[in-house]
Amino acid sequence: MKKYSFVVVLFLMSMVKLATAQEAAAGGKLEWHTSLQEAHELSQTSKKPIFAFFTGSDWCGWCKRLQYDVFSKPEFVAWAQKNVILLELDFPRTKQLPAELAQQNSGMQQALKVTGYPTCWLLFTAKDAATNNFSLNPVGSLGYPSGAEQGKEQVLFLENANRIMGQIKVN
Repeated sequence: MKKYSFVVVLFLMSMVKLATAQEAAAGGKLEWHTSLQEAHELSQTSKKPIFAFFTGSDWCGWCKRLQYDVFSKPEFVAWAQKNVILLELDFPRTKQLPAELAQQNSGMQQALKVTGYPTCWLLFTAKDAATNNFSLNPVGSLGYPSGAEQGKEQVLFLENANRIMGQIKVN
């Protein structure tokens, strides 16, 4: 009888933990955009900078670590939701991106002279109405927070991000 009680209690505890995790995930979900046009429009409306994350989603180990050690943490989620528009610029090796998306990502990579991954840029954009071309106004860049205390990578990353955000002039 005690065995069954233990199993029932264990089952109930795991269900509560699962429900709590699902609530946290629902309330703390990041919205990553892949379209520069969409990110530009949201940035213009909200007056928030774009947080451009250059990644190799299917091959870059440091990109995956950045996502796990920083982007998945509640502190980063809250900061991002409050301060930036998220734009993911992916450079996969095994999956094929649509040609237009690959061209957009490559153009952003060249414009910002990104040579390593992961790289994150905080920037604003402007769009020329006549040509439909974007101009970029980069504020600063970030990478994996090397030298951070293990398990506290998000703290150093956010300190660096806030330092860059402090350089933004409010009009």
